[in-house]
Amino acid sequence: MQNRTLIFGYGNHGKYIAKGLFDDGYDIKVVEQDAHFYEQAQKDGFKAVLIDMGNDDDLLQLHLNEYDQVVCVMDDEHYNVFLTLSLNALAPDLNIVAISDSIHVTHKLRLAGAKRVIDMYEVSASRIHNILHRPIATRLLKDFVVNKEGISFMEMEIPKGSFLHGKWTSEVDFSKYNVLLVGMVDFERHKGFEFVTAGHDHHLDEGDIIVCMGEVKDLQRFKTYIEKREEPI
Repeated sequence: MQNRTLIFGYGNHGKYIAKGLFDDGYDIKVVEQDAHFYEQAQKDGFKAVLIDMGNDDDLLQLHLNEYDQVVCVMDDEHYNVFLTLSLNALAPDLNIVAISDSIHVTHKLRLAGAKRVIDMYEVSASRIHNILHRPIATRLLKDFVVNKEGISFMEMEIPKGSFLHGKWTSEVDFSKYNVLLVGMVDFERHKGFEFVTAGHDHHLDEGDIIVCMGEVKDLQRFKTYIEKREEPI
């Protein structure tokens, strides 16, 4: 079954996120309140609806609980806070992902009910850090991704009883599974998504989210491995 996803916003961020998720096999529907962006989403081949996002009745007509997650990526991040608050009030169990442009907005989004927050400045800062301090590694990584078919990213939640629980990221040899740890959401640190290039040795706990890169078959195999209590030899 495809991962059903509602994307609120088809502006500067939304259109790229929608395309990326679609390419990864997600079942995407775009929600917009701007006629221009709505028409652009349709032109790009997406299922799209035009509603008044400030109207709870319009939001309820979307049948929110039928979706695996909703992604709030309006160009105005402060509007994402309002939207997250509305969605959480209408469907408290909804898996809401939102983007943020500052630590203050990140805090507000979490209070509003977002399950995950992507800090756009942190993402950009990590990229700049790599370019300045690890130019060779960055180039090699880019070449690896661009020139090798079948490479993808996969988000995985560390399940209860996993052999990863209680370990530090520095203790785990991800390479022996043919995957590369890119970053994670460490709920113990409450800092949202962090790239491993930030230099922090994370303590892995059940419920944490890790993002790995590799060939799809290796990623899928690794996802089954981390469900085991004992680390596969």
